[in-house]
Amino acid sequence: MNHTNTLALLGGEALIKKPLLRYNSIGDKEKKAVMKVMDSQNLSGFYGSPGEEFFGGPEVRSLEESWSSKFGSSYSVSVNSNTTGLFAAIGALGLGPGDEVLVPATTMSATAIAPLFWGVVPKFIDIEDDFFTIDISEVEKNINKNTKAIIVVNLFGHPAYLRDLSLLCKKRGLYLIEDNAQAPLGSEYGHMCGTIGDIGVYSLNVHKHIHSGEGGVCVTNNKDLADKMSLIRNHGENVHEWMNIESPVNTLGLNLRLTEMSAAIARVQLNDVVYHVEKREKIAQSLTEACAGLKGIIAPKVRNECRHNYYCWTLKINEKELGIDRDIFSEALLAEGFPHNRGYIQPLYNLPLFKKETAIGNKGWPFSINKNNYKNVSCPVAERLYKKEILFFEPCAYDIDDGLLKVLCDAIIKVHKNRQKLTSFSSNDINKWKAKDIA
Repeated sequence: MNHTNTLALLGGEALIKKPLLRYNSIGDKEKKAVMKVMDSQNLSGFYGSPGEEFFGGPEVRSLEESWSSKFGSSYSVSVNSNTTGLFAAIGALGLGPGDEVLVPATTMSATAIAPLFWGVVPKFIDIEDDFFTIDISEVEKNINKNTKAIIVVNLFGHPAYLRDLSLLCKKRGLYLIEDNAQAPLGSEYGHMCGTIGDIGVYSLNVHKHIHSGEGGVCVTNNKDLADKMSLIRNHGENVHEWMNIESPVNTLGLNLRLTEMSAAIARVQLNDVVYHVEKREKIAQSLTEACAGLKGIIAPKVRNECRHNYYCWTLKINEKELGIDRDIFSEALLAEGFPHNRGYIQPLYNLPLFKKETAIGNKGWPFSINKNNYKNVSCPVAERLYKKEILFFEPCAYDIDDGLLKVLCDAIIKVHKNRQKLTSFSSNDINKWKAKDIA
């Protein structure tokens, strides 16, 4: 048997024989920063009461200053996750029960769930085909009297149509929130992702380009919004008089604070953000080059005047041109040792939270105060991409040198070249393989 040309799925030898090592960006600089905090014995500098400590300790404030300087924003407010950053952003904008926000159907669930805590109800909008971001033409069709904001996601590291969305929001009197968890150095027309909307939210989660384990940062050019996010972050009801807050609406607070150790790690990582992001971009660009001319495989596109950070390197599979199902191609690629996933996340309106009777019948909070019914929601592009086309790899996740990168490229080419050998397989075969793996 010729192992070079025989697919591993058919009994041949896999090109990648060992699981890929996870990428570790934590080194001596981060360790030194943590030990400095440990030696100070000041693990959190926050107090939920009037005084300078209301805004955190020295590491938190230093991170926020560095973040504003790096991204060109007037104000940065650190939080303990991107999710709580979205929560703080929605609250700071004064959104409340019965209001609607437009969100893309394809995104991490937190984008749509964070509004619910304020009684704000998400309305799901389809995504566009090329860059997987919210479809602005569908946005315009779905704005109504209850719409107060748009949460746009720079999905996979590619900018959404941010300039056009910003102009639309100004025209229609809406707020624009950027969920920029996946595109820290992404840009559109020379403007940094995360800085184009009223508020931008970044992630410091362990899976992202830069991280502190957990954490997030909100940026804005509006002092009032920055103050309100600070209140929501840290028991804001205790400092209304001290901060001269006229209205208490949405300024009750939780504990969304970042620790001094996390802030110290994040600041070191921020200093090296260009290195970390460019490393991922290089991996993705090499994979894209390997796919050039491969029939039925559409490598990630980059819109003119945009920078793509490739949190995910996302292929589209044209099953008709490829000659086999996406899932069969995927199984063969997995058998060669190339780790990846299919479909990303199913459209969020399919979550039980939105589909079960409590939501459909408008019986549970906050659905009881809004007439949205998710029973018949359909976003055709999002559904098609999830079920039939998307196949994605996470450059952020793995430690990949030039040699391994070449083998990853070779794996794609090998499976594509030998794909006709897979035409006899079906979805039933995939189910059998999965059952065998589970057993």
